[in-house]
Amino acid sequence: MLFFSLHSLLPPPAMASVTGSASRLLPSATIAATSASTTTRLSLSFSSSSPPLKCLRSSPLLPHIFRYQKKSLVGTSSGRFITLASPKCAASDPDQLKSAREDIKEMLKTTFCHPILVRLGWHDAGTYNESIEDWPQRGGANGSLRFEVELKHGANAGLVNALKLLQPIKEKYAGVTYADLFQLASAIAIEEAGGPKIPMKYGRVDVSGPEQCPEEGRLPDAGPPSPSSHLRDVFYRMGLNDKEIVALSGAHTLGRSRPERSGWGKPETKYTKDGPGTPGGQSWTVQWLKFDNSYFKDIKERRDEDLLVLPTDAVLFEDSSFKEYAEKYATNQDVFLRDYAEAHAKLSNLGAKFDPPEGFSIDNNPTQSQPEKFVAAKYSTGKRELSDAMKQKIQAEYEGLGGSPDKPLPTNYFLNIMILIGVLALLTSLLGN
Repeated sequence: MLFFSLHSLLPPPAMASVTGSASRLLPSATIAATSASTTTRLSLSFSSSSPPLKCLRSSPLLPHIFRYQKKSLVGTSSGRFITLASPKCAASDPDQLKSAREDIKEMLKTTFCHPILVRLGWHDAGTYNESIEDWPQRGGANGSLRFEVELKHGANAGLVNALKLLQPIKEKYAGVTYADLFQLASAIAIEEAGGPKIPMKYGRVDVSGPEQCPEEGRLPDAGPPSPSSHLRDVFYRMGLNDKEIVALSGAHTLGRSRPERSGWGKPETKYTKDGPGTPGGQSWTVQWLKFDNSYFKDIKERRDEDLLVLPTDAVLFEDSSFKEYAEKYATNQDVFLRDYAEAHAKLSNLGAKFDPPEGFSIDNNPTQSQPEKFVAAKYSTGKRELSDAMKQKIQAEYEGLGGSPDKPLPTNYFLNIMILIGVLALLTSLLGN
């Protein structure tokens, strides 16, 4: 799944300030080292030499999202802030979401950060535990990944850069929740890379403080001892099935893995040495900014040493249940795109609390088909052809009454005479009275 390593890509000189790092899900042996390096990067981000970031939350990364409300902040000796109050958050504004969507599309044209935006949305939603009913303890798409305590989780190394990318958009549209912004950016990144239209809904409510972040360890690793069991343990906990696990894994058609950040991949390959963005890393596919079914085809063939195949990738063609879907997706891209869109939409809703409860769409033409309106003229005019079965039924009933194609139904003259006599008698009686 894309909880693995997907990188944001920024062409020079922007790379000097925002590097698109995305760590692949890390094996336990490398988590400590990566977490430490992540902490270092976070500290640098908050230093006086970094670009100033407006702070209205306990996380110093992004501005606050709540409408018409402010928080009291207290500075500490380290220069950071703590929150004294956590007001109730408001649902996202549909018009601002639409505008934010267009800004994200424009940003993608110059930053090529599709992979890390997908990863940001997935990692915020992927902490969901369906066995926990209470919100936000159950985790999921609730915006908790904006807080430093969760950013320091080993599997989230580098995602601070995704937050920096979205910061200007968040400041511009304060009426959009973090939870919605993360999922919006993730879906748009897929679509703009050539992927399917994701049937998204919005209205997600944010958690209010870092104390509501999930504990570390809910996201999957890339190289566990038993890859198939590990993937099922993690994704079954979210309520996802084998088909959805394989479909979501197909998003690895995007992005690269850098060994200095994730512990996986080559420092550089013939496909990554020239960028875009900062050169280097190892990709899963040749065209690693194009969303298609190349991931499945390349893993199945495994003929190119410059393409990355991790244990959690290889198991898709080794486990009998996973293989059924992986083989299908390798040969039928349309089926893959359809199943992926459904799985992505399901993932983006995991654990979320919506306001309004049913959520809302920002698409002018909703992806779900609406019932056909009844138009009387459609049924009262024009010639309607009967089916062959109905024609045969009518003919059988006609012949049962004594008729045939070349002979009309017989007339019952006696019955007609009796009816006529009865009518005349009734008229005579009425006229006599």
